[in-house]
Amino acid sequence: MKSFTVDFHAEDQVGKMTVQKLSEEDYSQVTANGTRHLFDLDTNIGFFVFFDAVDKEDKPSYLMLQYEEDNEEPMACYGFELNAFYEFVALYLNDLEYNEEVSEDEEEYGPIHHLAHLLYHIVEEGKEIEV
Repeated sequence: MKSFTVDFHAEDQVGKMTVQKLSEEDYSQVTANGTRHLFDLDTNIGFFVFFDAVDKEDKPSYLMLQYEEDNEEPMACYGFELNAFYEFVALYLNDLEYNEEVSEDEEEYGPIHHLAHLLYHIVEEGKEIEV
């Protein structure tokens, strides 16, 4: 598992974020006692699955798998601190409410677009990290 820091734009209103990129072995260890799928997001930069997991000592992890196009195997797994993961969940949930208020004809920049934008930064920084 290798950690890296993601710097967002000032207008993103998110501070620096420490992210871990997990190897297959890391993934097996942090998910040893099970996982719980929370939500997924299909974007133009990939398909993302958000979930939490517990290891053999019942320590929780907050994770995201990244898939590209039609690949059945994930191309990357990222781990987050709880506060960062909570931000992603909040944006996802806020979008559900936001979409009820916006007509289908309107294409406004909403919470889900902001989440996809943050994911873009994470994926771009993570490309350089070898695990």
